[in-house]
Amino acid sequence: MAVSKSNTIINDSFLLESHLAHQLYHHYAKGLPIIDYHNHLSAKDIAQNRNFKTITDIWLKGDHYKWRAMRALGVSEKFISGKANNEQKFLAWAKAIPQTLRNPLFHWSIMELKNTFGIDAYLNEQNALSIYKNTNKQLQKKALRTRGILAQYKVELVGTTDDPCDDLKYHQQLAKENFPIKVLPTFRPDKIFNIRDQVAFKNYLKQLEQASQLKINSIDTLLAALKKRVDYFHEQGCKIADHGLIHMPSNLNRTKDLDAVFVAFLQNKKASNFEQADQYVGVVLVALSKMYCKKGWVQQFHLGAIRNNNEFLQNQIGVDAGLDSMGDYPQAVNLSNFLNTLEKSGQLAKTILYNSNSADNEVFATMCGNFNEAGVKGKVQFGSAWWFLDQKDGIEKQLNALSTMGVLSTFIGMTTDSRSFLSYSRHEYFRRILCNLLAKEMEAGLLPNDEAWVGKMIQDICYYNAKKYFNV
Repeated sequence: MAVSKSNTIINDSFLLESHLAHQLYHHYAKGLPIIDYHNHLSAKDIAQNRNFKTITDIWLKGDHYKWRAMRALGVSEKFISGKANNEQKFLAWAKAIPQTLRNPLFHWSIMELKNTFGIDAYLNEQNALSIYKNTNKQLQKKALRTRGILAQYKVELVGTTDDPCDDLKYHQQLAKENFPIKVLPTFRPDKIFNIRDQVAFKNYLKQLEQASQLKINSIDTLLAALKKRVDYFHEQGCKIADHGLIHMPSNLNRTKDLDAVFVAFLQNKKASNFEQADQYVGVVLVALSKMYCKKGWVQQFHLGAIRNNNEFLQNQIGVDAGLDSMGDYPQAVNLSNFLNTLEKSGQLAKTILYNSNSADNEVFATMCGNFNEAGVKGKVQFGSAWWFLDQKDGIEKQLNALSTMGVLSTFIGMTTDSRSFLSYSRHEYFRRILCNLLAKEMEAGLLPNDEAWVGKMIQDICYYNAKKYFNV
């Protein structure tokens, strides 16, 4: 197999261990557009076609993956999330990156510099300043504003993540100007489930009241307010809801006692714990899921992460700061009960399940197979390897579990789940891993040695399945 010349390992044959793997990737996967159905990009940045002044702004700010690596290397928080200037923060990352070998950050970072800026070099302390100046200069070009970057990576759909109270004005702006890349909102109601934090919960209810123009004084009025926001999101093109939970609630039954306790909780001006939080979450989540089904939406559930472990650091810099890890919570029983409850009433929407712990891969892969529908390919999906698992080993494990306990050909493929406009190289990373995995089994005689047959399945997984699943 010929290897193209490159100053780094990121060449035409990266992650492709055979001529056949090379053929599968370059002939079938490489040129496909991207359906990025779940990410945390800013619709405002896209609508305003943001011009990032420095690579630190677009690449390092808010990237908790890089932040965790720097902390592990003993870098001062000043150069991570602190008050150091952009150049100092970039130089600190450049000094750190040679020490990240075998972490996916090393591959991703080199790919992002090469694919976006044409920089075919390993970032390090010696070349950091020249690369900083080079990338900053390039970022001033129109082609490397937000819209240009999306076009460069052939992105067809951006599924942002939005709170139910958001006005979605930037999505409206993009729709009015017929921006060729679809930027659709995703309904993410996590804050309405945070009833254990009384102060935060009641403050959020005030925001929801304002957004819905309804007074919330009971579970019925709460659900009415949420329905108004679901209706509003639907009018703005929303097709997807998303939820980040430790695990599914165990109690889904609405009772008069729960209603009474909830009213009393809202009326109590003193701080108190809501002792039926699990039941409350269950009731609201089931009600929302029925709304999604009626709208024809897809619902996503990200399960199992234990968040904000380091309270000391969280109190200094806030949430989403790289202080999270895998949890080891039981998942199967509650997940089964939740899906079954909706299925029994004929109100189970298309569903994507993501797990944060690879020990649960087989649980999730087999759970998806319990709920299907005639005419719908892969109605309940075992979602792409997520968060700590979206690296080579984690991706391969997810693909293997899905293949052996489900049907790989129904899979809707990769999503970035990222806050960075430069993260689209992760789709290439996934596609190369997929092609290499299948090529190995073709050469071992485990799969037919039919390039066109397997190539068509690769194209479906990388693009066409998602396009049909989300009807975009």
